[in-house]
Amino acid sequence: MVLAIDVRQITKIYDGKIRALDGVDLEVNAADVFALLGPNGSGKTTLMRILTTQFRPTSGEAYSFGIDIIRNDAWVRKMIGYVPQETSVWTDISGFENLLIYSKIYGVPSSRRKKSISDALQIMGLEEMADGLVKKYSGGMVRRLEIACALLVKPKILFLDEPTIGLDPSARKAVWENLIFFKNEYGTTIFFNTHYMDEADLYSDHIAIIKRGKIVKSGTVNDLKHSLHSEVLLLDLKSHALDETALTDIRALDCVRDVVVSDSELRVFIDDADTALPKIMETLWRKGISIKKITTTRPTLDDVFLNYAGSITAVRKHSPQNAKGAPAWD
Repeated sequence: MVLAIDVRQITKIYDGKIRALDGVDLEVNAADVFALLGPNGSGKTTLMRILTTQFRPTSGEAYSFGIDIIRNDAWVRKMIGYVPQETSVWTDISGFENLLIYSKIYGVPSSRRKKSISDALQIMGLEEMADGLVKKYSGGMVRRLEIACALLVKPKILFLDEPTIGLDPSARKAVWENLIFFKNEYGTTIFFNTHYMDEADLYSDHIAIIKRGKIVKSGTVNDLKHSLHSEVLLLDLKSHALDETALTDIRALDCVRDVVVSDSELRVFIDDADTALPKIMETLWRKGISIKKITTTRPTLDDVFLNYAGSITAVRKHSPQNAKGAPAWD
């Protein structure tokens, strides 16, 4: 299997003390859609900026299709596309004019510019609005234009930092339909960060979860879900009165694998609902905590994320220190 990205023990330290990345190892297969998930401050954007040659690592090695990203950065830039989270197009000119400017920036030969721009507009479904001012575009159309700019050079790897942040569901779906079409048409590898678990679940071939600068789990969506080996009890509480002592008592039950609290919802990871539910109910009853609704589900990608990356309200069995200081997920 050809590797589009091969990262070996990459470390990035800022100001001699802030360790943004801590010995990251990562492999991404060519023509895969790869999602990197993690809480804010976990190192996602730092890693992407190293892979797109914007940052140099403190130590370690990184290769793109066998080419050393650190030593041959100019060569690597010729075969990648990058769409940052921030707006990267001009709004006071047309979509076509933006693509023309980017085609010159990317060094597309003048003899091929018209065809490259036409292809990019068609792939992202923007032909009819090509001559309209970008300031009149919807948020989804602006994002599609930004991606179209990155597609002008038919990159071997396309890096997307939060590609659909702030878009409504229909706009997100349109963006991904266009991206998957391009990927299938040209065999491009897509590497993206996102906080939308449904997006990663639906479109990625492989996923890695990063926490505090380390990859803590990776695999296919099904691999990650099956790794929890559990059912999930969702308990909708009548109040936010679930205190640390109640969590400690639930965590101490032999039938409980994990406990996560989010607002008034309690997620309990268990091996068997029939065995666990009566014990959990009794524990909550003794604490005077009422329940509005109980649901049993199989683990979702949200559950996987919370299990491996944690959240500020996550409480792990045998690890009470995780209840504090964990980075928030938004």
